[in-house]
Formats: sequence, C-alpha cells, structure tokens
Amino acid sequence: MRRRRRLTLSECVEGIVRGDRIVLARAITLIESSRGEDAELAQQIIDACLPRSGDSIRVGITGVPGAGKSTFIEVLGNYLIGKGSRVAVLAVDPSSERSGGSILGDKTRMERLANSEMAFIRPSPAGGSLGGVARRTRETMILCEAAGFRTVLIETVGVGQSETLVHGMVDFFLLLMIAGAGDELQGIKRGIIEMADLLAINKADGDNLRAADRAKRELAQALHLFPARETGWTPQAVTCSAVTGEGISDVWDVVLHHRAQMQASGWFDQNRRQQRQTWLREAVRNQLLEQFRHDERVKAALPGIEQTVREGGLSPTRAAKALIEKFRGK
Repeated sequence: MRRRRRLTLSECVEGIVRGDRIVLARAITLIESSRGEDAELAQQIIDACLPRSGDSIRVGITGVPGAGKSTFIEVLGNYLIGKGSRVAVLAVDPSSERSGGSILGDKTRMERLANSEMAFIRPSPAGGSLGGVARRTRETMILCEAAGFRTVLIETVGVGQSETLVHGMVDFFLLLMIAGAGDELQGIKRGIIEMADLLAINKADGDNLRAADRAKRELAQALHLFPARETGWTPQAVTCSAVTGEGISDVWDVVLHHRAQMQASGWFDQNRRQQRQTWLREAVRNQLLEQFRHDERVKAALPGIEQTVREGGLSPTRAAKALIEKFRGK
C-alpha cells in the first residue's frame, strides 16, 4: 500500500488554522511519531500553533468505575456544541501500553459526538510512557486550540497518576461519581477529591434520584472537612443525569463561574504560567532520560550492572551513579 505524502509545514498549519479535522489528525500523528525525521516538522508545527492557542476552557474529567463517564462526556459535548462551541475530547491513558485502553470503545459509544463537524475526539497514543503520553496530550491540546476548539475535555482513562497529570494541564477538574457516597469516599484516594473543583453525581434519574440527592448531601458535608483553598474557590457537589440531560447545564454553569472567579482573582493566569513551567521541567527530564536510554555506553554497560544489582552485589544508588558517569563520558 502506498504511503501517503507527508504534508508540508505550511499545509499543516494552514489546515489546522482553518479547522480541517483531517489535517489536524495527521499533524497530531506526526507529533506522536517516534520517527526521527518527523520530530523536527512536529516541533515546527507546535511552534507555529502556540501563539494561536490558549484561548479555550480546559476541563479534566475523571470518574469512579461505572460512573458513566463516556456517556456524560458525549452529552456534555453535544450540549456545548448546541451552544455554538467546538469541542475536542482527548484522553490520557498511561495504561494503554498494557491494556489497549478503552478510548476506542468510548469513541464508539460517543457516536453522535464523534460524527459532529464541531467535535474532535482523539485517543492517547498507545505504547507510550506516562511522561510521553502527558507531553503528547499537551501538544495535541495546543493544536486543537489553534484549530478553533474552544472547549477541550481531557479524559483520564487509566488510573493512578493520570489524574495528577490531567489536573496539571487543565483549568477545571471534574470528578464524576454515582450514588452511594459513603462507599465511594472509601474507594477514592483523598488526593483526587482534594484536586476536584466539582463533584458531580451522575445517574440522578428514575429510582436512583433519591439516592443521588442523598449522596450529594453527604459529599457536600465531606467537602467542608477539607482545608480552604488559597484560590478562594469552594468545591461543591451537584447531581446530573447523562441519560435525561438533567443537570448538565448546571455542571457547565459551575465551570464558567469557576473560570470567571479565577480570572478576576488572577489565579487563572497564574495557574497557566505554573503549568507551562511544569511542562518545561518535565520536558527537560524526559529528554535527558531519552538521551540516557539511547546512549551507546549506557546500553553496553546496563545489562551487566543490572545483573549485579539483582544479585545484591551493588546498591541501586551506586549503580545509578556508575551509569550516569558513563553517560557523561567519565
């Protein structure tokens, strides 16, 4: 099968700026590529798009198992499209290398949203390290914003560190839950709740409505036990139903209220600046690690040193120092 002609820099940038979703997807594939010849073009595309990015609402969405996250995202996305906003849905899935992730299944379930000209859905790249997935998600977000997507929903598909990663690249962090708040609180890390700007109890419909209202009250009480935030924002709990659409507009009203409050206080810009600084530090760390891994001296010495460490003949700290010295040419 003939390989498609690679787009030029001007073709990529012009296509992205006019909102061409096919060109956008091809440019993102370049960013995700591990081929050396793609790296420079990918960076040039990012550099060209960076001045056109930033003017969006970035919302991170995570949820407990069974909370109906994909259905919620589709309904929220279609609600925003109905209000005239173009919506990009990105995923952070550091587990995709092992499990294949679930975003493709989610994309199938988000059929109506995926088919809309006003939406763009992109899975996280499979087979990437945690840092690599985070970097590519940030860069993908920049391209989506340059393409005119004014709302970017970043979904956590994996578990564990992905919540922290997503929290570090968004303006607003939403935790989706279901009724049974007492049990839910036991099963969720305190740190995730502390990161959340809003707790939304989904599936508040039919016979579950009363339980959802009770969960809302219990979560609201629990939130008062957490220390006040220096931003001045007070997290709250709401109910919603992705099935009936009830409460979806209320969720988005909270997002908009949070944005207005953070902009008025100066915390919005401060958060964005801090995120760019964090990205810089992560980029330095990841690039150094990549250079270390591909260094011929390190690759030659690593098997023997690892074997010595496994057998207890050398401490990991001493072994690491020896490898770093080889990397530095000492």
